[in-house]
Amino acid sequence: MTNEKVGLLVGRETTFPQALIDRINAEGDGVSAELVRVGAVRMDEPVPYRLIVDRISHEVPYLRAYVKKAVADGVIVVNNPFWWSADDKFFECVLAAALGVAVPRTVILPNRSYEADLIDESLRNVEPVDWPLALDYVGGFPTVLKPAIGGGWKNVTIARTMDELQRAYDESGHLLMILQEFIAYENYVRCVAIARKHVLISKYEPANDHFNRYVTGDPGLAPSLRGRVERDCLTLCRALGYDMNTIEFAIRDGIPYAIDFLNPAPDFDISSLKEEYFEWVVRQMATMVMQYVTQGQPEPAALRWQDLMNEVPVV
Repeated sequence: MTNEKVGLLVGRETTFPQALIDRINAEGDGVSAELVRVGAVRMDEPVPYRLIVDRISHEVPYLRAYVKKAVADGVIVVNNPFWWSADDKFFECVLAAALGVAVPRTVILPNRSYEADLIDESLRNVEPVDWPLALDYVGGFPTVLKPAIGGGWKNVTIARTMDELQRAYDESGHLLMILQEFIAYENYVRCVAIARKHVLISKYEPANDHFNRYVTGDPGLAPSLRGRVERDCLTLCRALGYDMNTIEFAIRDGIPYAIDFLNPAPDFDISSLKEEYFEWVVRQMATMVMQYVTQGQPEPAALRWQDLMNEVPVV
């Protein structure tokens, strides 16, 4: 039997990559897995994998170039690096709202500052922020200021006064920032979505330290609300072709507001997920990888955004 190889690109994490490799090697009849090893890559050099699970190229430009070459060579990459171009929090809210997923009101802000070689003449289209107008749109204080690109709750500020907001904005430097409605939630959940069809819902406490945010057990959702959360997760992942993702919802007045939902290299470490959820993620990821290798990857609907928007019922 011909052996199909799966490669993993990884960063500092250790528990998830090794567990996934071990599971595939134990169960993958005709499919094996290993860490990718690459040096200087020729443009005509064959990529020796049928599928690559990419956990780090968003931080390493060299590896991002490599996985884009892999896609051009016909290799399946999870997640596809070309869909990542849509991974900014302003666009994700625009798309989500058009698809019928509730999101906080969001405003994109001009950068507070720019790289040194960007001269004033290059910014003639950009006007100063009209703070009263922006704040009125997002519902006033408290309000959330956070980077349009990034995750892990880095550089996120909940501002309760204009002084706090102005100070946080001034300190944002070159970061592209968004201003967002603050959702005073009664419940908060984080969902892991795999293969655009499997969803794990966990109660989540963003204020806890990093290793104690996932809370195992009943997330406290009524059946109808659980169903809506699952549908919203799959709507977003199918629209953008994300095969591994985490999606956070702040629930207010029975409505799940998607807060952070394009995480194409989500934290899957056992210390974060806890053993029960970790086992679920490893099992679903291994099953997906082996199916994609042997049966092919389903075509994402990412090129049909307008069609998808037109399918959303008017309520």
